[in-house]
Amino acid sequence: MRLKGKVALITGGARGQGAAEAKLFAKEGAKVVICDVLEKEGTRTAAEIAENGGDAIFVRLDVTKEEEWKKAVDTAVAKFGKLDILVNNAGILRMGSVEEESVKQWDQVMDVNAKGVFLGTKYAIPVMRKAGGGSIVNISSVAGMIGSAGITSYTASKGAVRLLTKATAVQYGKEKIRCNSIHPGGVQTEMIADFLKDPKQRQQVEATIPLGRIAQPEEIANCALFLASEDASYVTGAELIVDGGMYAS
Repeated sequence: MRLKGKVALITGGARGQGAAEAKLFAKEGAKVVICDVLEKEGTRTAAEIAENGGDAIFVRLDVTKEEEWKKAVDTAVAKFGKLDILVNNAGILRMGSVEEESVKQWDQVMDVNAKGVFLGTKYAIPVMRKAGGGSIVNISSVAGMIGSAGITSYTASKGAVRLLTKATAVQYGKEKIRCNSIHPGGVQTEMIADFLKDPKQRQQVEATIPLGRIAQPEEIANCALFLASEDASYVTGAELIVDGGMYAS
């Protein structure tokens, strides 16, 4: 088991990609703290992990709220004694060009996607320090690497996550706290499910991907597992692009 004895907190862990990460981490031996605003789905995912022999709890967390972050991290330590791994997975997508974006929408996306990662990192680091080190995995996007039309705030927020990751890696490497980012392309989750329901739109997206298909959540979870584990013990400040070849084309 690659995460035996480890404690992991995963945001946006109630469903989709976050749930896939939570299930895989538990299968690999981690005790998992599933955090999300979706209480029903989060509780169900934790119960499913327990039914399969894993160890998981659900904690309600709005990643934009500093006090809720403090509570979530404190709960992880109180329940499991420490925190070794943080996966900043929670995120939202809103459409709009620069001119179309409202200030309200911009602030909402930046709060969840960028400030949420900052707050999680800020409150995880002290307890990781006490544990003798740790691994932070930030879910960015290939949209954080290149300019993308029609998703202005999303692109900006994911670019912020990319460089926050590097700043964290540089600042805390000597304390054995690693920080890396994952940059998925399209993933078959609820975030883009409505968009992909249209066969023509799905075909257009898949035509831009050298591998010719949308990723499954488990494929991103496998990459998060690698970065969280000791298999990546000498990896920090890195960008793992998992987009079926989009960025390369």
